[in-house]
Amino acid sequence: MIVSLGLFAWLAYYAISPLKLQPNSQEITIQPKSGLRSIANQLVKQGVLNEPWRFIIIARLLNKQSYLQAGSYTLNKNVSPYQLLLSLNHGKTTQGSITFIEGRTFAQMQEKIIKNDAIKQTLTGLSESEMLKLMGSDYSVAEGLFFPDTFYFDRNTTDTVILKRSYDSMQSKLAKAWQGRDANLPYKNSYQALIMASIIEKETGKAVERPMIAGVFINRLRMGMRLQTDPTVIYGMGKYYDGNLRKKDLIADTPYNTYTRDGLPPTPIAMPGMAAINAALHPATTKALYFVGKGDGSHLFSNNLADHNLAVVRYQLKNNK
Repeated sequence: MIVSLGLFAWLAYYAISPLKLQPNSQEITIQPKSGLRSIANQLVKQGVLNEPWRFIIIARLLNKQSYLQAGSYTLNKNVSPYQLLLSLNHGKTTQGSITFIEGRTFAQMQEKIIKNDAIKQTLTGLSESEMLKLMGSDYSVAEGLFFPDTFYFDRNTTDTVILKRSYDSMQSKLAKAWQGRDANLPYKNSYQALIMASIIEKETGKAVERPMIAGVFINRLRMGMRLQTDPTVIYGMGKYYDGNLRKKDLIADTPYNTYTRDGLPPTPIAMPGMAAINAALHPATTKALYFVGKGDGSHLFSNNLADHNLAVVRYQLKNNK
């Protein structure tokens, strides 16, 4: 069983790893009436694969061997064997892909887009509000408005199109989730829920704790208690954050400092995933008002300040020492 699991993990890693083709794109041709073994050998001869057998095994495991189509394809240098297999399966050119990750900022999204050689850059020099206007959005700040996912596209697709797909995906998923939200949540609209989801995304080290963290913040909002969450402070510091959060940072007022200001920050602070959005809209029922990191990604939750202070001494001060 261990050997089988190891082999499966090895093949899975191979399937999703970029092939790193040279140059930046490569034209390939699959001959008509080619079977799986023939296609794999053609890919080897054209410099796409080093050897054929792993590609053959993946195709058979996924039951794709009977649906591969002949034709000419343009491959992005970072295409993975799995993406290549899907392209051959659907008869579509594999030209590019990009993955936006939960918890990343819009600035990090932009950086990733700029570095993707398959995307045509058209938004250089535009402000966030100008970009959003091109996508038909009424918002002026882009943070948090885009859904983290992997998007596939034809080479030379514009950055506007890529962002629009991610933006539309977030608006659609958020609207649907908002319709099914729990009753009596302290949000004025779905945008405030998105802000909360972004905070939950940044605060959560273990996925199972998202509803509990949401429950703590919901309790605080209902009581008029400040959120006092470090990720918002860090976001507000911007380029001045050096990796260490000091007491002076917690008392330095910015629109995002939830130690000095009541309620939610003005915008999301990152790109939340669906799990964080669901947690914001379906928080755990709890009396907890505090939580402290235990050093392993998990948290200890407390109902009162005395217990919380003991937890801080037990975990954070001990870990720092």
